[in-house]
Amino acid sequence: MEGDRMRNKKITAVFNRKSYITAAVIMVVAAFGMTGVYYAQQEKKQEEQLAKEREKQVQQAKAEDAAKERAAEREAKAREAEEKAKAREKEKEEAEAVSGIIEPRENNFMDEPEVVAAQVSRETLPEIHFDSETGLNWPTEQGNVILNYSMDRTIYFATLEQYKYNPAVIIQAEVNTPVKAAASGKVTSIETNEETGVTLTVDLGDGYTARYGQLKEISKNQGDYLEIGEVIGYVSEPTKYYSVEGANLYFQLLKDGNPVDPMEYFE
Repeated sequence: MEGDRMRNKKITAVFNRKSYITAAVIMVVAAFGMTGVYYAQQEKKQEEQLAKEREKQVQQAKAEDAAKERAAEREAKAREAEEKAKAREKEKEEAEAVSGIIEPRENNFMDEPEVVAAQVSRETLPEIHFDSETGLNWPTEQGNVILNYSMDRTIYFATLEQYKYNPAVIIQAEVNTPVKAAASGKVTSIETNEETGVTLTVDLGDGYTARYGQLKEISKNQGDYLEIGEVIGYVSEPTKYYSVEGANLYFQLLKDGNPVDPMEYFE
């Protein structure tokens, strides 16, 4: 009997130890499981936080880009408005310059246009004839050609930073240099051109036409007759198309409406 009790105690002790071990294992497994859940929750929270931060950064970047675009649009509109204002001011100045140059012949020019027309019709102008053999006089006292006539190939325009054809000769001249008629003829138009400034066109006869650009203080009116060598105006400040080349006289010669090389006609 005593032996049976001893065996029973040993068996009970073994079972008790196994129970403790099993319980310990279960607790360890549970602890690891809880730890895994905790870290998984923390990782999820971090990912959610990172996603929120990324979304916030994206929204902030979009807002900054939108602000930059609005600022660029405002700046572009401001530049456009400034350029338009400058263009209007320039047109106004050029219009005033032309209006100051072309004076009416009579005090009653606006009041009695029919009288003036009658007077002009009665004027006897010399016969217009251009002798291509005699050719043209040089239109300025001095000055070198800085851009040659070139209609068969393009040449480089420094101000425009591009190659283009040139239907005229560009003669270097100081501002206020007198410009003289290269040949006799009749003034057919006085107009302001964006590229050549105040421009005077003269019918030389026999299908020839001369065009003088970059002028100011023109002494003639439309319909007037020009004698060869007569001062027709003065060299003005260059237009924006020739700011690098500097002050110059734009001189073009046309035959039957087509440009020809003036250098072949100068004496």
